[in-house]
Amino acid sequence: MHNIETLNKLLKNELSATETYQQAMDKLGEDAELGGSEYLEPIYEDHKDAVSSLQEQIRQLGATPAEGSGAWGTWAEIVQGGANMLGKEAALRSLQGGEKSGAEAYEEALQETELSSDIRSLIETKLLPAQQAHIRTLDRLLGAETD
Repeated sequence: MHNIETLNKLLKNELSATETYQQAMDKLGEDAELGGSEYLEPIYEDHKDAVSSLQEQIRQLGATPAEGSGAWGTWAEIVQGGANMLGKEAALRSLQGGEKSGAEAYEEALQETELSSDIRSLIETKLLPAQQAHIRTLDRLLGAETD
């Protein structure tokens, strides 16, 4: 049961990430001066893939995956919406904050002793490394932004 709760929490984070990246890409895509949405597309796709992986793990445990991002997703959308209005750098910083929070959630999940080996492996080999790569990408984009 504990694995299902952990997976659904991680799933909600990933659903929130997909919603937030979609919002940021829409904003950056509609304003040609801002640009940069093409750099976010691969990260968005990674988050969609993570959603699928987590949903599959939950189904394999005989449970129903969470369908929405919940209160965290609503909060993330509000924060990202405000950041989008403030410009590209603020939008990227908001996304970076979300990525760091997601990485922390994966690291916390790995501390759980009840976590099954399949789930542990998924987090260690796929989900956490992707999260860390997203942070590096956003670091680079922010570095280019402030130069």
